[in-house]
Amino acid sequence: MEKRNITIAYGDGIGPEIMKSTMAIMEAAGAQLNYDEIKVGEQVYLSGNQSGISDESWDTLRKNKIFLKAPITTPQGGGYKSLNVTIRKSFGLYSNVRPSKAYSPYVTTHFPKMDLVVVRENEEDLYAGIEHQQTPEVVQCIKLISRPGSEKIIRYAFEYAIANNRKHVTCMTKDNIMKHADGLFHSIFKEVAKEYPEITSDHYIIDIGSARLANDPERFDVVVTLNLYGDILSDIASDISGSVGLGGSANIGDDFAMFEAIHGSAPDIAGQGIANPAGLLNGACMMLVHLGQGAVAAKIQNALFKTLEDGIHTGDIYQEGLSTERVGTDGFTRAMIERLGQNPTKFPVVELSEAKPISIKLKPYAPVKKDLVGVDVFLNYDEDGRDPDGLGAKMEATSTENLKLKVISNRGVQVYPNGKPETFKSDHWIVRFMGTKETISHADIIELLGSISNAGMDFIKIENLYFMDGERAFTLAQGEK
Repeated sequence: MEKRNITIAYGDGIGPEIMKSTMAIMEAAGAQLNYDEIKVGEQVYLSGNQSGISDESWDTLRKNKIFLKAPITTPQGGGYKSLNVTIRKSFGLYSNVRPSKAYSPYVTTHFPKMDLVVVRENEEDLYAGIEHQQTPEVVQCIKLISRPGSEKIIRYAFEYAIANNRKHVTCMTKDNIMKHADGLFHSIFKEVAKEYPEITSDHYIIDIGSARLANDPERFDVVVTLNLYGDILSDIASDISGSVGLGGSANIGDDFAMFEAIHGSAPDIAGQGIANPAGLLNGACMMLVHLGQGAVAAKIQNALFKTLEDGIHTGDIYQEGLSTERVGTDGFTRAMIERLGQNPTKFPVVELSEAKPISIKLKPYAPVKKDLVGVDVFLNYDEDGRDPDGLGAKMEATSTENLKLKVISNRGVQVYPNGKPETFKSDHWIVRFMGTKETISHADIIELLGSISNAGMDFIKIENLYFMDGERAFTLAQGEK
């Protein structure tokens, strides 16, 4: 096999130690790789580069398209941007794949049969980072869920299940509340699941799903979910598996991928030669599978299991009465290399095919009939004791021939007309105007905004209201009919 060029970064803290170990083990196992090193992390940040990566390093990443990264340290204080988020967004790494496996009894856990994978959408949701302070009292954070973004990650989860001989995919959302955003994700999941009859599937509301995962993770196989939920779920899964230090992670895009350990740079033990390299090594094995070198990854995985079985453990997992030898990073590396080609006897033997990277093709979307039927006008209003009836009278007067006031809500609850006096009102109001004809135009909205402005009202944002293929594409306020 022709050697593949990849980009590596030694990182900060224990990063250089565990990267050196990982590379030595991969080389001894026969990995066909050439390495281009770049500098990222703390030193780059402190040199004045707030993104933690230089322009030259971007060129290297772009050329090789595969990045194996040791943990880095982001300096405390404002202004420093997350390198992981920057790379994910820049290269379209839409899928975060994080396996969580129990290594019982060599790593303590209450769930010795746990072996699940969280497949997390990696670019959208609240992590799009779109926030605005709209009034002195109210900040908004926009949750963006797209059809192509959802379909990509859901298809990836099913394809991952097939490629890794997994049998079940679980979707988790909160579509009982966010019926449009999370509802879109869930509906696409149901559509895609029908195309994979060999894989069973189900869905949980995220709150009870998280509780079930924390209490009974052995029931789960592959979990696919949105960005924020996936971040939380993968941390829960890693923690209860007992092996945060042994976990690897992959960030996958259409033609670029980044692999790393789950854990951080652990500066408190840096330079002491005691760090466990298994987390980065497991990330590297995911990389090798991605590169079609599955046999090499299997050889490394089996050697890792054999090393654990033989009781040769770094200090983070050493247990009196179970471990036979406490070793540092170099000792663990030597033990791993000595066991390459050996199979475990207590853990299942790993067999990995020379799989090709998972490629996702989206289905073409049918055109949608989109009708503009109204507008929500967001106001900063803090007058007259925040009286909704007083505001309602003012807004009734701003209605135009084609757009009439329907309802005013505050924090999602209807307060005019017929609001409840007990409802708390902030200084942030949503005033809904609906068209008096089947569809309205942008010109109608501009006329309305002119009327509101002439009335001296402080409008801060609008949201157009649509019907898509005859279906309402916006939520009603609580109490609105």
